[in-house]
Amino acid sequence: MNTPLSPSAQKIQDLLNSLGYRYSVVEHAESTRTAQEAADRAGCDLGQIVKSLIFRGKTTNKPILVLTSGANRVDEKLISQYAGESIGRADADFVRAVTGFAIGGIPPIGHIEKMETYLDEDFLQYSMVWAAAGTPNAIFELKTEDLQKMTNGKIVKVKPNEERK
Repeated sequence: MNTPLSPSAQKIQDLLNSLGYRYSVVEHAESTRTAQEAADRAGCDLGQIVKSLIFRGKTTNKPILVLTSGANRVDEKLISQYAGESIGRADADFVRAVTGFAIGGIPPIGHIEKMETYLDEDFLQYSMVWAAAGTPNAIFELKTEDLQKMTNGKIVKVKPNEERK
């Protein structure tokens, strides 16, 4: 018998179902809070982990979601250029207020506020990726193209130049 999902993970499962996707949220006993932990649980490449990072526009205060590969760091200057304003990393209270989720389990979808979204171009080398599902130990596997569709994310370069291969 399957253990019921926690309320936050169930919210993501319900949203996936309502959007017509047949993906399954998996809740682990162990943490998937870090990209490496998530990759270990999923049995995939670190690069296939979707890190959902929330930034805050310094002028408009708008939330900006950057979905980056677990293997990459984000170049905030690049994101500032895309967003048209300086950005800063959002604090935990802001993140919870705009997403409804705590840092460490932020899914790419299902947020309280609609937000400008940028998708790491490095995901395009993978057909499948894994994303957080609302808790620090829940993840789900999905097609990269569906991640782009469901988030309406702009596919961009997010990592600093020195990390380019």
